[in-house]
This record gives sequence, C-alpha cells and structure tokens, in this order.
Amino acid sequence: MKHIEVAAAVIIQDNKVFAAQRGEGGELARKWEFPGGKLEQGERGEDAIVREIFEELGTEIVVRRALITVEHQYTTFSLTLHGYLCDILSGSLALTEHLESRWLEKDQLYSVPWAEADLPIVKAVAALLE
Repeated sequence: MKHIEVAAAVIIQDNKVFAAQRGEGGELARKWEFPGGKLEQGERGEDAIVREIFEELGTEIVVRRALITVEHQYTTFSLTLHGYLCDILSGSLALTEHLESRWLEKDQLYSVPWAEADLPIVKAVAALLE
C-alpha cells in the first residue's frame, strides 16, 4: 500500500485557526484540513510546509514549532502527517487548490467534516485556543 509523508500548517491568529476544504477527487474529496502537502525526497517537514503554503496559498510563513505527528491508515493509502504551528509573514492565504477556507474559533472546530488524519491535530489545537 502506498505511504505518503505530509506536512500541515496550523495557523492561529486572533484565537482562531485557519482551515481549508480540499477539492474534488480522491478519498478525501471536500474534507477539511490544515493546509500543506507532501514532503519531497530528502526534504524536512519544516521546509516542506513553508514551500507548500507559498505554492498553494501564496503566503510566506515561518514555523514556530512542531505540534504533533499523526500516523493514519486510509482505505487506499497510509499517511504520516506532521503538524506545525506557523505564523504568517506576508500574504493573504489566497485559495488556488482549496474550495473554501474558514477561520474557526474553539467552539467551531468540529463544525466542518475534517479529514480523519487531521482530527488529532484539531484536538491539539483545541487545547491551544482559549
């Protein structure tokens, strides 16, 4: 079975976290996630997330710290997901690959259908939000 390693950005501003809805296609179509993407061969997660957020959202970020790593088995692939707490340096999180985005407060975290692998990150984020 295919295994992929990905990095995800957890961006918190004004006590809200940024979430994005995946596009159509595949097992995770229209699910919500912390944006990010696949690590390239030999790439560190911290470098991958900075690159991916710039490519996908036209935004420069800086990684504050690693937050959580999740191992998850989907029907068609397995996943190692590294979540990083990040800050925006410049840019406006412009959607190019996602259908929709939201800034969620703590009491709104479970108001969207998350990709299953992102749920442990959601739980970690809940502990960070007031």
